[in-house]
Amino acid sequence: MGAESKNEPIPMKTPFQLEHRLGHRILRWVLSVTLISGILLGTMQIILDARRVSDELDDHAAQTMALVKDAATQAVFSIDNELARQVVEGLFEQNGMRFASITHPNGEALATKTRALKEPYYRPATDLIFDAERSYHSPLIRSADPEIVFGDLELTYDTANVAASWLERACLTFISGIAQAVILGLALCLVYHLLLTRPLLRIIHSLTKVNPDHPDDKLLALPRTHERDELGLWVNATNNLLVAIAENQQKHREAEEKVTRLSRYDNLTGLPSRETLLGFLNSAIEDDRRNKQILSVFCCGIDDFRSANDQYGYQTGDKILRTVADRLSEQRDGSHLIAGRLGGDQFVVIEKHLRDDYQAAATAEWLLQVFSRPIRIDDRQVFITGTIGIALFPPDGSGADKLLQRAEQTMTLAKRTGGNQFQFYVASVDLQIRERKKLEQDLALALPGGQFHLVYQPQIHLESQRIIGAEALLRWNHPERGLVPPDEFIPLAELNGTIVEIGQWVLEQACWRAALWAANGNPIRIAVNLSAIQLRQDTIVEKVLETLKRHAIPPGRLELEVTETSFMENLDDAVAKLKRLRSAGITIAVDDFGTGYSSLTYLKRMPVQHLKIDKQFIRDLLVNEDDTRIANTIIDLGKSLNLSVIAEGVETAEQEFYLRQRGCELAQGYYFSKPLLPEDFEKFVVSFHRKIIAHNT
Repeated sequence: MGAESKNEPIPMKTPFQLEHRLGHRILRWVLSVTLISGILLGTMQIILDARRVSDELDDHAAQTMALVKDAATQAVFSIDNELARQVVEGLFEQNGMRFASITHPNGEALATKTRALKEPYYRPATDLIFDAERSYHSPLIRSADPEIVFGDLELTYDTANVAASWLERACLTFISGIAQAVILGLALCLVYHLLLTRPLLRIIHSLTKVNPDHPDDKLLALPRTHERDELGLWVNATNNLLVAIAENQQKHREAEEKVTRLSRYDNLTGLPSRETLLGFLNSAIEDDRRNKQILSVFCCGIDDFRSANDQYGYQTGDKILRTVADRLSEQRDGSHLIAGRLGGDQFVVIEKHLRDDYQAAATAEWLLQVFSRPIRIDDRQVFITGTIGIALFPPDGSGADKLLQRAEQTMTLAKRTGGNQFQFYVASVDLQIRERKKLEQDLALALPGGQFHLVYQPQIHLESQRIIGAEALLRWNHPERGLVPPDEFIPLAELNGTIVEIGQWVLEQACWRAALWAANGNPIRIAVNLSAIQLRQDTIVEKVLETLKRHAIPPGRLELEVTETSFMENLDDAVAKLKRLRSAGITIAVDDFGTGYSSLTYLKRMPVQHLKIDKQFIRDLLVNEDDTRIANTIIDLGKSLNLSVIAEGVETAEQEFYLRQRGCELAQGYYFSKPLLPEDFEKFVVSFHRKIIAHNT
C-alpha cells in the first residue's frame, strides 16, 4: 500500500486554491519572522533603556548629594538643626525622594524626613528591574579637614516615578516595533506577490489551459519583466518540454494509425479490408433497419484480369487495381457509398439509404462506367470491363456475411454469361429491373418518335353545371406494349431528367389546343401539371410566358398544377417563381392536396388559387369516415383561405351531390367524363351543355 501511494497523482488545484495557500504561507512566515524580529529588537531596546534609566537614577542621586553636601556638612559642623532641616526639606522637593537624613557620626539625627512608598499597579514588575527603592550614603567632610568625618548624608529614592516613565517608553517602543514589523511584513508580502505569487499564478493558469492531447496548441505565457530571471527560464523550459511531448505524441499517433491502417486497410489500394468492410456493413444495416430503407451490396470483379497481368505485367496490374480503387472512392452526387477490396480483382461497394431497387440499378450502371473508362499507364491506354453482383437488404438477407456471400455468388454467375454487366441476386427482381431499364431506353425515343399524345378531362363547375376547364393529361402509346400508365413512366422521366423536355412539349400542345378551341368559340382554361424538376429550372418562368405569347393565349386561360412535394425542397425559390407566374395572370393550383405536407405555413406564402382534393379521398367518400372527414376539412380550409376546391376522381352521383352541398366548387372524374381525345372533348362539351339546358328547361 505504501509503494502504491507514492505513485498516486497529485490532484491539480485551481489557481485560486494555489494562490490562497501560497499567499497565506508567505504571509504567515513573513509576519512571523518580522514579528519575532520586532519583539527581539524591542526587548533589547527596553533592556538597554532600563539600564540607562537605572544609571541616570544613580547619576541623579550623586549629583543631588554633591549639590547639598556642603550645606549638610556646614549644618553638622555648626550643629545647626535649622539648616539641616532646610536641606532635608529642599531634598524632598524632588518627587522621587523617599527618605533623607543628616546625622552625626554617632548616629544621632540632626534632621530627617520620610515619605511613604507609592503603590502603582506596575510596581511588582518594575521592582524586579529597579528595586522598590534605592539608598545612597555619603560622609560629610570639610575640605579643610579631609580626614575628619563630621557626619553622614543618607538619601533613599522611590523608583516608582522613573519606572513609570520607563514603562511608558517601553510600551511605546514595543508597540512601535510590532507595528513596524507588521508593516514591513505586509510590504514584503506585497513584493513577494508582485514578483513571485502573481507570475506563478498566471503560469499555473496557463498550465490549466494546456490540452493534454495537443500540449503545443497553447504554450505558457511568459510573465512580463521575468524574461531573463528564473521564472522566464522555467517557462521557456516548460514550453520546450510541451513541444517535445506534442511531437512525441504525434509520432506515436502516426505509428498507431499506420499499424491500424495496415491491419484494417488493404496495403495496395488503401481501401478497407474484408473484415473492416463487414464492420461498416453491419453498422449500415442497423442504420437502414431503423430508417426502414434499402441497402445494396455490389460485388465487382474485373473481367479477365489474369490476361491483363499476363499481357502487361504484374506492376501494370497493380496500377490497374489502384486506379479502380481511386475511382470507386469518388462519391457520386447524393449517394452514400463505401468501397472496399475483397482481394485479387474483386471489390465491394456498399450504398446506404436507397429508396428502391431501381436506384441500386442506377448505381450499378455508374460502376460499370467506372470500370470501362480507359486507364492510362505510362504511354499506353488499358481497357478493362467489370461484372457486378447485387444483393439487397432486407429482401436478400439480414446479415452482413449473408449479403456479401450472395453478392459474390451473383457476380460469379454473371461472369459465366458474359462480362460487362450487372445482375441482381433474385431473378425476378433482376428481370423487373431489366424491363424497367428497357422502358427507360424506350422513353428516350418516345418524344422524337411521336408516341406521346394528350387527352383532356373536363372540369365542371358544380353550382352552374358548366364546363369551365380541362386538365391536359399525358399518354404514351408504346409501339410494343401499347398504352403505358403515367404512374409507370412519369417517375422514370423525372429520374433521368427527360421530364423537362416532355413537360415543355405538353405545355406547347396544351396551349396550341387552347388557342384552337378559343378560335372555334370555346374559350376554356387548360390545366397543365408542372413537375418538381421543371419548377427547379432557373428559366421556367420565362419559358412558360414565352409559350403563352407564342400561342397568343391570355395568361388567365392557363392553370399550372404543382404537387406539395415539388416545392418543399426549396420553398423560397418555388414561392418566388410561382409569384412571378401568378403576377402574370396564370392560375396556380396545388395538386393531390392532403397526400403531402399539407401545411398552412406554405399555403399562406404560396400564391395559390385552387386546392385539388386527391382522388384517393373521393373514392371512398360517404363510405369511409376518415376519407369523408379529410375531404370536408380540405373544403372548409379552402373556404377559410378564399381558395377554390377541385375534387378529382368523382365517379358517382352521390359523391357529386355531397360535394356540391358541402360547397366544393369544381369537380372532375368519370361521373362526368373520362379523359378524352381533343375531338371527342369538343363533342362532349357541346352535348354536356345541351343536356344541362334541356334539363333546366
